[in-house]
Amino acid sequence: MRIIFWAGDSTNTCNKANKYPQTGIAQAFDRYTMPDVVIYDHAINGRSTKSFIDQGRLARIDEEIREGDYLFIQFGHNDEKITDLSRYTDPNTDFIDNLGKYVNVARNRGAIPLFITPLERRSFEDDHKRLKISEHEPYVEAYFKASQKYEVPIVDLFKASRQFIERTGDEETKKYFMHVKKGEVFWLPEGLSTDNTHLKYEGAMKFGELLAKEIIKAGEPFSSLIDESVLKELDMVHDRNLQDEGVADEYAVADM
Repeated sequence: MRIIFWAGDSTNTCNKANKYPQTGIAQAFDRYTMPDVVIYDHAINGRSTKSFIDQGRLARIDEEIREGDYLFIQFGHNDEKITDLSRYTDPNTDFIDNLGKYVNVARNRGAIPLFITPLERRSFEDDHKRLKISEHEPYVEAYFKASQKYEVPIVDLFKASRQFIERTGDEETKKYFMHVKKGEVFWLPEGLSTDNTHLKYEGAMKFGELLAKEIIKAGEPFSSLIDESVLKELDMVHDRNLQDEGVADEYAVADM
């Protein structure tokens, strides 16, 4: 059994039924991994590299992680909150130093760290075609500096997600984020149309797919965590109509 420990924020947290349909990427990511891979999702809403450490959450990972395990490290959204001193980190100093602490926890236990840049927000300009300049950019740059400093591989989900959101467009990407209609979700009776950060299940699956593809590009020892046959079939479905030869036949057999 191969174990992935995942440290991060609300874009990766495992949400309970009372928060449905909000879904974190790490929560759904086992749909893309090999059968022997297990994900221990330690990500939690609202945490930065700093508050995750201060609240003892990295210490808990330190107690559990073992030789040969993986530690996925994905922060940024809450490190940006400059008015909240309990969470804010300077991207040029504190943020990089904190990332080093996560790396040390992994390596001291014989585990394998991986940096993952933050998911981009769905924040379009007034023309509804281009995304605004991202608040993530200083932290993405810091991730790459930390990658060089600590010699840790990095997967750029920020770039992949930003390109996807901009290419897919304003209206078409709403379905991936927590945009809900009035009466659609019991805990949001008035609906919600302004959350461009948190994901629905569809978003966790789509951005999980992008992440899985980027992890394959990172090579070993990470690429073999991913079930490439799943991605190949998804590509086939994306590229063809479901009634095309092969795909439809499979479903027809399954229904018999």
